[in-house]
Amino acid sequence: RTRKRKHRDEPPQKLSKLAISAETEEDRYETETDLRCLECGVEGLKREGKVDEVVEGVLRANTFSKQEEVKAWELELTPCEHTLCLEQEASRQIGSGDLGHCGECELKENLWLCLTCGNLGCGRKQMGGVTGNNHQVEHNQKTGHPVAVKLGSITAEGNADIYCYACDEERTDSDLVLHLSHWGIDIAGREKTEKSLQELNVEQNMSWDFSMTTADGKELTAMFGPGFTGLKNLGNSCYLNSVLQSLFSMPEFAKRYYRPDEDVPATGKPAEDLEIQLRKVADGLLSGRYSVPETDVATSEDTPEQPHQRGLAPAMLKYLIGRGHEEFSTMRQQDSFELLLHLLKLVTRSQQSAKSQYKDTSDPVDAFCFAMEQKLQCLSCKKVRYSQDSMENLSVAVPIRRIPKPDTDTAMTDAPNSSEKPKEDFEPVTLEECLTSFTAEDTVELTCPSCSSKDGFSKQTRFLTFPTILAINARRFEIVNWVPTKQDVPVIVSNNALDLERFRAPPHDPSEELLPEDAAPDKAAFVPNQGALDSLLAMGFPQPRCERALHATGNSDAETAMSWLFEHMEDPDIDTPLDIGGGAGGVPDVAVDDEKIENLGAMGFSAPQARQALRETGGDVERAVDWLFSHPDATGEFSSDAAPADASTSAAPSAPANDIAPAKYGLKSIVCHKGSSIHAGHYVAFVRKNVGEGGKGTNGKEEWVLFNDEKVAKGGDGDELQKFAYVYFFRREGV
Repeated sequence: RTRKRKHRDEPPQKLSKLAISAETEEDRYETETDLRCLECGVEGLKREGKVDEVVEGVLRANTFSKQEEVKAWELELTPCEHTLCLEQEASRQIGSGDLGHCGECELKENLWLCLTCGNLGCGRKQMGGVTGNNHQVEHNQKTGHPVAVKLGSITAEGNADIYCYACDEERTDSDLVLHLSHWGIDIAGREKTEKSLQELNVEQNMSWDFSMTTADGKELTAMFGPGFTGLKNLGNSCYLNSVLQSLFSMPEFAKRYYRPDEDVPATGKPAEDLEIQLRKVADGLLSGRYSVPETDVATSEDTPEQPHQRGLAPAMLKYLIGRGHEEFSTMRQQDSFELLLHLLKLVTRSQQSAKSQYKDTSDPVDAFCFAMEQKLQCLSCKKVRYSQDSMENLSVAVPIRRIPKPDTDTAMTDAPNSSEKPKEDFEPVTLEECLTSFTAEDTVELTCPSCSSKDGFSKQTRFLTFPTILAINARRFEIVNWVPTKQDVPVIVSNNALDLERFRAPPHDPSEELLPEDAAPDKAAFVPNQGALDSLLAMGFPQPRCERALHATGNSDAETAMSWLFEHMEDPDIDTPLDIGGGAGGVPDVAVDDEKIENLGAMGFSAPQARQALRETGGDVERAVDWLFSHPDATGEFSSDAAPADASTSAAPSAPANDIAPAKYGLKSIVCHKGSSIHAGHYVAFVRKNVGEGGKGTNGKEEWVLFNDEKVAKGGDGDELQKFAYVYFFRREGV
């Protein structure tokens, strides 16, 4: 087998659909087969008769992984009711001069034509440097006209970018030629002048790359040996690779699944056995057998490329993890933190069956488990209630504070070709600040069941116990045009130990009087913002819709509520009046479904946050997600069925007696993400490992090692990129 030479004489194939393909072995290598007899050692046998049929059958046979692994993902565009039943206003001839720039600004690209009324406006700012001021979006919000076409994407064949704002999706329009002719636009001979949304998406996904060079331009030192094995990208599987590298760098996972001296019992379906697949991946990553330089890459003084590894392809494990899951079963990019939570849940579930077949099994997820305690105290009578919840991670909001740009920057960037807004800078924040905000005391509007006071309660959440491994998800998101957008806010993590002792829940005060067991605080009645409500009513929205929108968006302002209304026009309960007279913030108390909490947990929200959001939205998962994005600082509602501590036990420390060790943590690994959305871009892992001389990984000091799919290298920008990590893994010192 030899590496194919890539010829660049012809232009690259035109991008035609939203598809990303994994490079196959056939794409990379020229392969020759040789027939030999292992019994007598004869080589070069002729493939004749039945022998040739058998050989061909062997070569064509698909393994399980090849059968299940999809080599590409593709976005299938379909029409919708709004494009199929489009109603247009009275026709008119739009002159070519009126199609040259946005009707509200001077932008001459990324222009969208409203097919209902013929308004021309610029679109949203897009990836790849395409600018936009959202004027067509604002037109849709004012008029409700649902469908627009991107002018620069129209071809003579009748193809173009069609966007339905009502569905918030890309669509197709089978009558596009007719709809455009209604405004005097003849597409015959028209040439496409801009990349379509599909092409921009393909280009973005194909071009992401983390630097494999040092600051002075030298190639990073490739690493090989046990614990330094890379994983192939199966086509948008970097989110899985980064999580697996982080998990199997932990002693709990390595000890549990890497057992080279233990035989695996025979099973009828090994490809569907999570235990076997995790052991296989552990053996591949930790044995070192596959961590060798790729022999097909020749290096010289003129070629700086270093030979990296071929990498393992975790296709079977990926299939097994994603089986039955709406998102992880696809080849689309996913959120690595959501994948982590899903994988930990599967590992825990698999332990019961493993105990009946294997020796010395223990759940490695136990190392992630800890308990949080929430204290509610009436501001009037000072009576308290304690509740606890089991956790496996923390998801903390990162404060987003922009650094103002000097006035001189505006003048310098006001150039003819500088239509793109300058990159925003953000104030650095420390991880301790994020944790302080997460555990800070807050005031909530509740009615005390003991003294009937409506002054409210103070609420504070702190650690009751501490885990061996603390996984922290840093949420750097804010809502931009009703879309969660990731911002590059630096989070400073000290090189010294992270001391969480000040976030530990103190012993209960024996003088505290507890709230009655059979009574729970009632939430105060929801009172809509009167100014915002009047504004929405003046726009013609019915009052039930206005109140529901204000409740769902935090009762903030009319503009935010109006955006929510346009997004939820089709909700079946949109016109159902809210029960304003008490209950969970203006909606009737509902029993929270554990499965819905689990679904929100898979999106990265903690169980208390999910429970509170579901109660606030009447148990509707979709509206609960909107509520959570509108309330990023919500600490959540802890389990109400936990038995409160009584006066006789409140004098003793709440934490178990065996959890008295110092709560100091050291950073061991991080998962980093490059891109403005967690569902696009690229993920890598940085892991602190003992790195020896010559890259052997033994008897050396602890340094950052970069795991970029199949590439494994020493150093890199680990210290710098930890400021922008998406998931942090800390290990408790002395444990």
